[in-house]
Amino acid sequence: MIAVSLQEGAIVLDPFSVRMLLGVVTLTLVVLSHVASRRLRSACTDWWRLALILFFAGNFAFLLNGTSFLPWANPPGKALVVAGAFSIWAGARTLRGHKVSGWQATPAPLITFLTSALDDAESSLWSGGLVYLAMTAAGLGMAAAELWFAKSPQSRAIRFLALIAGLTSLYYLGRAMTFVLEGPDGSLFRTFFSYAPSALTHVILLASLSFTINALSNSHLIKRLRERAERDHLTGLLNRGAFMSLAEKELAGPASRQGAALVLADLDHFKAINDEHGHAAGDAALCAFAEACTTSVRSTDLVGRYGGEEFILFLPGATQQRAEAIASEISRRLSAMADPDGLPYPTVSYGVTSTGAQVPDLKFMINVADAALYSAKAQGRDRVVGADSVDPLPTIHRGP
Repeated sequence: MIAVSLQEGAIVLDPFSVRMLLGVVTLTLVVLSHVASRRLRSACTDWWRLALILFFAGNFAFLLNGTSFLPWANPPGKALVVAGAFSIWAGARTLRGHKVSGWQATPAPLITFLTSALDDAESSLWSGGLVYLAMTAAGLGMAAAELWFAKSPQSRAIRFLALIAGLTSLYYLGRAMTFVLEGPDGSLFRTFFSYAPSALTHVILLASLSFTINALSNSHLIKRLRERAERDHLTGLLNRGAFMSLAEKELAGPASRQGAALVLADLDHFKAINDEHGHAAGDAALCAFAEACTTSVRSTDLVGRYGGEEFILFLPGATQQRAEAIASEISRRLSAMADPDGLPYPTVSYGVTSTGAQVPDLKFMINVADAALYSAKAQGRDRVVGADSVDPLPTIHRGP
């Protein structure tokens, strides 16, 4: 039963009821964040889910205040809340790309527990209170600083959480200062820093934390759906539509003033591989070629599966000579790979074209590269042919 008291016409909840309400809200946030973001597993969200659980456990321990279990529950309760604050910090730090191990978040809760346990824990609710308040303020303050400088797709949600964590840290700093000046029985402390106001700050903080977890999960889900829509399911390369869209944007952008190159590649005698060794062997060859492409180009280059066994590369800022060298490098890497079943991978024919400052239409570049590719096949395959020359680069020999 929730007990209430009347003070000058206002209804005031007793500490037990406040803790019960906080526990119910925290447990609800734990469940909601788990259900809504169960598909997102990252160090950041794992730390933050742990923080929600630790705050809930700490609040549950505080429910035993005023009972014979006080010395067994109050010190762990304070340590659990401090551990929750430092778990928020650990999650924020991993969001910035730093690794955080469990031992880094352990000293503050351990110090809080020992200080409380050794400071008249059998009779005082506020045993080790100053350390508890200071450690909580420190953990949340460090978390706010890490969050403020974090780069994330959900930057607004992260900044909002940083603001809430910072304000909560300042609130706990105010609690600590008031605790020192007048103690937990002072009028200022009991009015502004007692159970009810602190519980409200906890609810706001944990609700913000749960919202941020869900926002990151939604962002991750949207990213995965977009990748599925833009990527070839077998090779992981851009599909034809996504490649065309991105390449057209590159051509229309300022980077195109430095020129660009386009490469069309076709796996030689690919149908024979499927007919003789099965589609699994053909799929393995496609994936191997895709891997050879992605390891040979820059992160700013575009690689796509144009259709069937045909692939396309768009190389911003690359010259004709550079593009032909990349094509040769791709074939070299492919020939060095080992098929799981011991079958040789097919050779590849390439058609290459490039442009200077006068940027042509993308479809025109593809047509020119396609004509060069046709020439490469007519000359015997397994070679690179540039659109501005009928002389191919030397055929890539694959050993005896």
